[in-house]
Amino acid sequence: MSNPPNTTQILVIGGGPAGSYAASVLAREGLSVVLVEATQFPRYHIGESMLPSIRPFMRFIDAEEKVSSHGFTFKRGVATKLRQDKKEGYSDFIAMGHDNGAWNVIRSEFDDLLLSHASKCGAAVFQETAIKEIRFDACTPGRPVAASWCKSDDQTGEITFDYLIDCSGRNGIMSTKYLKNRTLNRSLNNFACWGYWEHTERYMPNSNRDNAIWLEALEDESGWVWFIPLHDGSKSIGIVMDKQIMLAKRKAKQPGDNGRQSLQDFYLEELKRVPGVIKLIGKGTLRNTGKTDAVKMANDQSYAATSYAGDHFRIAGDAGAFIDPFFSSGVHLAFTGALSAAITICASIRGSVSESEAALWHDAKVGSAYTRFLLVVLGTYKQMRNQHLPIMSDIDEDNFDRAFDLIRPVIQGTADVGHRLSEDELQKTMDFCQNIFAPTTPEMYASVQARVSPELMSPTGPIMTSADLDRILDPGDIDAKLVLSEINARKAIHPMYSATVNFGVEYHRGLTAVMKHGKLGLVGKKEGGEIVIPSSKC
Repeated sequence: MSNPPNTTQILVIGGGPAGSYAASVLAREGLSVVLVEATQFPRYHIGESMLPSIRPFMRFIDAEEKVSSHGFTFKRGVATKLRQDKKEGYSDFIAMGHDNGAWNVIRSEFDDLLLSHASKCGAAVFQETAIKEIRFDACTPGRPVAASWCKSDDQTGEITFDYLIDCSGRNGIMSTKYLKNRTLNRSLNNFACWGYWEHTERYMPNSNRDNAIWLEALEDESGWVWFIPLHDGSKSIGIVMDKQIMLAKRKAKQPGDNGRQSLQDFYLEELKRVPGVIKLIGKGTLRNTGKTDAVKMANDQSYAATSYAGDHFRIAGDAGAFIDPFFSSGVHLAFTGALSAAITICASIRGSVSESEAALWHDAKVGSAYTRFLLVVLGTYKQMRNQHLPIMSDIDEDNFDRAFDLIRPVIQGTADVGHRLSEDELQKTMDFCQNIFAPTTPEMYASVQARVSPELMSPTGPIMTSADLDRILDPGDIDAKLVLSEINARKAIHPMYSATVNFGVEYHRGLTAVMKHGKLGLVGKKEGGEIVIPSSKC
């Protein structure tokens, strides 16, 4: 078929990581899935650094080997320099084994692999097919039932469906056009510009950290820079900066034809503010220097939706929320939302819970995952900028409760708290989470492990605050304080790295996921040997 059919059980809008993943999962469950993508793949996209957590996601749809064997640059760890007066830290992904590493990918190739996999799983994929309008049920307000489409050759049509998954990327057709529920994050109103370099140096060659990613804060605390090795031999080097600072800098410099400094000149000048990156660039050259496409730019403002689900629809990936790329969380969150959408639609179709309960579960799952990463990124920015971040308006309290239920009692022991989330508690949570990027090294870990109690080093041990560590450690043992602070901070995030396991053990609204192929769905907690499904009114 060259055009979408007239009807399908599930319509997925968008062929990026979220859409391709959701379509793959649902097609493998034996459901009828149509995926429409406005462009023709492969197509360019930024967002090249992956987290190790994408491995279990890929494994769940039998795509891990396909990605692993493609030839992408292996990501063994990340070097991070948040302060120019401190040595860089290093997060070693493969300390527990080579299979814990991730990849740096050329997104046009990675996304094309995922879309092709969705097709092979049984989803009907239609590229160069854009959704223009969504039609809602006249008798059930808020429930989408059909979508009009058009192709690049001007053919048009309409497809009806039972369920809709919006993975339309930043356009976010449901959030921006119909629900109008997207909220911009005031604390992360950033701008990004980047280019690709050739013939550069690499981080710590011929060592067990060879060719790792390098992240470095700008000397003037206005943002940070990424240095990502790619398998075509190039390095992706990008700057993320507060948008207002960027505009002021470009305006203040010698203006070009448009009354401000050219993008390429701005980019090259700002790179001088990151000595570590300049050293890695060495004698490298910017690809396409002088051409208009040598340096690319994008609005990098973070945002979220007030809800990610409703009657017979789900929102996943950038269509719902986007966080500053410092933590490389984009594809992880896309897969999280996609898998949640698939699980809750299966639960609704199979009748294990009501559609309203399934939608509420998806909303809670996506919201809490977003909030976890948001607080880590904000904590990191607080450290880079060395200032207080006013973020109360950027945090949904319900999602905060779900995301940090494990560490919140610990934080509350040190913060001024009341019945509601307070600014003080948020700041203390950020201070706790920012230790994920403490300036530690594998050598420091080995040294500290040899002199402290094993339970202190355990990722499953009790969570300890900075004050707790001060009480039990030698005041002069700075390395131990840094290592143990990092281990404790990771306890709020690392359960999500075992992605498919996390879905099956983490409860939202009294429900958890059934992670068995052919039986995906939701189930309630067992009480007295019986499964109890909570009311959607609880």
